[in-house]
Amino acid sequence: MKMGVILNTNEAESVWNCFRFCNEALKNNHAVKIFLLGKGVEIEDLKNDRFPLLEGSIKKFVKNKGIILVCRTCLQIRQKEESRICSVSTMKEMLKIVEESDKVLTFG
Repeated sequence: MKMGVILNTNEAESVWNCFRFCNEALKNNHAVKIFLLGKGVEIEDLKNDRFPLLEGSIKKFVKNKGIILVCRTCLQIRQKEESRICSVSTMKEMLKIVEESDKVLTFG
């Protein structure tokens, strides 16, 4: 199954749960694309003592062929130019993810 996930938060527990779920989906042979939107574009800088494995979960997702895209406009609003973990993208690509996915989930 193709899954599209829209992550629209920088709240550590929700981000952690998003990546736990997406890693489980990859493990079960599903294709997963995550689109970072709004506060979701801030996950690279997210540090939280309660969820110290968060960064590892994100790296695991990328290593296991999960795809992460990030909203260019949302980055620009936060005065960021690029992402270290994913491709910078647009609403057009988010629409494409929604159109191509069998299921779409949102976190945040």
